[in-house]
Amino acid sequence: MLAKSIANLFRTDVNLYWRRFQTTFNVTNYEYHLLDAAKGVKLDCTISREEGLAWYTDMANIRRAEHSISHLYQAKMVRGFCHLCTGQEAIAVGIYNCLRPQDDVITSYRAHGYAYLMGGKNLEPLIAELIGAKTGFSKGKGGSVHIYTDRFYGGNGIVGAQIALGTGLAFAHQYKNDNGVTFTIYGDGAANQGQAYESYNMAKLWNLPVIYVVENNMYSMGTSVERSSANPNYFNTCVYIPGILIDGMDIFAVKNAVEFAIKFASEGNGPIILEMRTYRYFGHSMSDPGSTYRTRDEVAHTRKTRDPMLKLRQMLVGANLTTNEELNDIKKRIAEEQKPIVDKVKTHGPLGLEHVSADVLKKSLQDNIRGVTILKPFKHQNFPPTKC
Repeated sequence: MLAKSIANLFRTDVNLYWRRFQTTFNVTNYEYHLLDAAKGVKLDCTISREEGLAWYTDMANIRRAEHSISHLYQAKMVRGFCHLCTGQEAIAVGIYNCLRPQDDVITSYRAHGYAYLMGGKNLEPLIAELIGAKTGFSKGKGGSVHIYTDRFYGGNGIVGAQIALGTGLAFAHQYKNDNGVTFTIYGDGAANQGQAYESYNMAKLWNLPVIYVVENNMYSMGTSVERSSANPNYFNTCVYIPGILIDGMDIFAVKNAVEFAIKFASEGNGPIILEMRTYRYFGHSMSDPGSTYRTRDEVAHTRKTRDPMLKLRQMLVGANLTTNEELNDIKKRIAEEQKPIVDKVKTHGPLGLEHVSADVLKKSLQDNIRGVTILKPFKHQNFPPTKC
């Protein structure tokens, strides 16, 4: 009896010890279209303390960066359109942390979170691109709307354009037989477009390894999904492509669904649609106050009850994987780290005029680029990437 008691006590102590470093969470139920729920996404998610803190750090970095970007826009250092993803961080972080080396991502103009993650978590070229500095990801030529990094194909300015482009990227994976998948990400405002259904049709005909992700933040440019969509459930709008409805504010639910989708698409089952129900705290763009088609109380209530960072914090602290003090220190450290980066980028200059016609083609068939100016055509040339 004594030996049995000691063994039970030992097991209890070991379990408590390991719970400090790893635990399992229950995940919100999913809704399915053309999929067997019994064979669907698993409803538990086991993560380590290290993973949880890394996710929180990624989300905090994105949110702080968007805070700085909003101030740069108000100071007229960021010009043109600027679309913030504050409130939607769990989707970008959840997808990124499931990617394999052969997978790639393409998204809309609400791209800052993805660009930060896919760009090596390097804030400097992201901020530089937004203010038109030569050290930006796209040498300052693209701005907020057109950002590209390795395996990240934008940042696309035309609503829904990335749906067809992402389908083409998936075709490339199939053609090269590299077992890669493409995450083709778009909002609810693009989900009803004709090019979406044309892409669905080709993807299903050819069984392409494409994962369509609808970031449904409920309001498109300023019209609720109930008023804009005959069927506001985008995961089941296509009668021949399976889909899953996911709580996009829960990073655990996102991670499990993304892992399932990668396995599904890479094993030759063809396309799948993931609808991530989420919410953006700012307007459609920085020029939209975001309060004419919804109330401030609604935004405040969502921040209080569904915020993805708050939810992750509560779960990590509740599981004794961390403390509120440690997470507060992470946010404080990020703010201290990002400020000098933003200040430094403000001193970076734009490209010279000779770059206007540069990098248009990989290999130009003629020396001059016509139509740049009437009096002085520019010589085509390719420049090496700029470095921060």
